[in-house]
Amino acid sequence: MPHPYLSKIAPFYLGNKALPKAILYAPLAGCSDFAFRQMSARFRPGLMYCEMVKMEPLLRGNVATLRLLDYEASMRPIGAQLCGSNPSLAGQAARIVEQLGFDVVDFNCGCPVDKVTKDGSGSAMLKTPERIGEAIAAMVAAVNIPVTVKIRAGWSDGQINAPEIVSIAEAAGAAAIAVHGRTREQGYRGAANWDYIKECKEAAKTIKVIGNGDLFSAAAVEKMFAHTSCDAVLISRGTMGQPWIVEDIERLLRGEDAAVRDLDWCRSMLLSHFQRIVAYEEERRALLHMRRIGCWYFKNAAKVREFRQKISTAQKLREVEELITDFRSEPVAEPFFENTYM
Repeated sequence: MPHPYLSKIAPFYLGNKALPKAILYAPLAGCSDFAFRQMSARFRPGLMYCEMVKMEPLLRGNVATLRLLDYEASMRPIGAQLCGSNPSLAGQAARIVEQLGFDVVDFNCGCPVDKVTKDGSGSAMLKTPERIGEAIAAMVAAVNIPVTVKIRAGWSDGQINAPEIVSIAEAAGAAAIAVHGRTREQGYRGAANWDYIKECKEAAKTIKVIGNGDLFSAAAVEKMFAHTSCDAVLISRGTMGQPWIVEDIERLLRGEDAAVRDLDWCRSMLLSHFQRIVAYEEERRALLHMRRIGCWYFKNAAKVREFRQKISTAQKLREVEELITDFRSEPVAEPFFENTYM
């Protein structure tokens, strides 16, 4: 008998845009950069997003902002995510994204960090749901590509309004809404409450609901589909150090044996990621990137703390490459992350 969620790895539609599957990779500020997306493209997620960009610098043509939106054909389907608190800028910013050739444009109403929320952007938009609707409507009116929105369950436990925003986004013309099962107040603490995603799916009439939060394994994705009945999943931190997670999901849903991802496999993937960073960034920035991402691929290894210390003090890219090549460790028994719903 076919797996009940086998259809999630068949074409998935956002408006009139057909994506290869309903397994999407999220925008991750400081993480889902060009090299990261080159790695992810090898495993063919249904859609991946560039890092979030602010509307104002995009409209000014800021060079650093535009560089965040670099992509190549292998990364398609490709999405851009906009962040800002002024709905009057949303349509213009979305039009620039469309002109740059993106397949989807997303509006961020979920980022919880203070430097984003202090001007009313990101998850601070949850406090003014009507402004979310205004921004989405402006974007929908300005472009022909699908418009999506990403939210959290609410600002705090006492201000859960995700189902209300689902209806607002639907009325404004959004093709899909991604719901993270935590509040802004929670940050990334505790477990994501998938019940909120389920409630959003029940509130939706035509808009697609995309589940997000605590998807660190293929089994967790399967559990989210079962628990929430969501239309698709958006994997965020679960892609860090395992850009192949979509392949693991596909194997599970097809009833195939899990692939062996041993230390040598992870080393080869990290070296490949390293080479892509070196090809795209100058040496100083490449070193900084490797200090951040180097441990992602070895997170199940017993000696990862020692590796982290060494890579954080490396002064030359050659040192970094040697550290990766020479790393030896037995894997630890415990999983990196255990989802509440497993």
